[in-house]
Amino acid sequence: MASISLRKANTRLPPEVNRVLYVRNLPFNISSEEMYDIFGKYGAIRQIRIGTSKETRGTAFVVYEDIYDAKTAVDHLSGFNVANRYLIVLYYQQAKMSKKFDQKKKEDEIAKMQEKYGVSTKDK
Repeated sequence: MASISLRKANTRLPPEVNRVLYVRNLPFNISSEEMYDIFGKYGAIRQIRIGTSKETRGTAFVVYEDIYDAKTAVDHLSGFNVANRYLIVLYYQQAKMSKKFDQKKKEDEIAKMQEKYGVSTKDK
């Protein structure tokens, strides 16, 4: 046990490593118990959030207690086959997620302005 904690203390992790994992390409009918079975093998889990809306179905967030457990899970579960679907397991990065949200918000804003002023981007 002491050798494991000593190994963790001496290991330097890349900056993108995070306790929060973003999982894509999940089967739509996967249950919380199945998620805990799959991801619980690699360490103590604090929380799992499975997407339920139309835009978030097939995705989940998995939060581990320890950053090294999260790294082990990413290393072992990326490409893991669940119900004939290969999982995509990534470290959650707030900057990338908010960038996608901001892009959609800007597109909606532009569409409203085009509608308001009668401007069309289609070539006639």
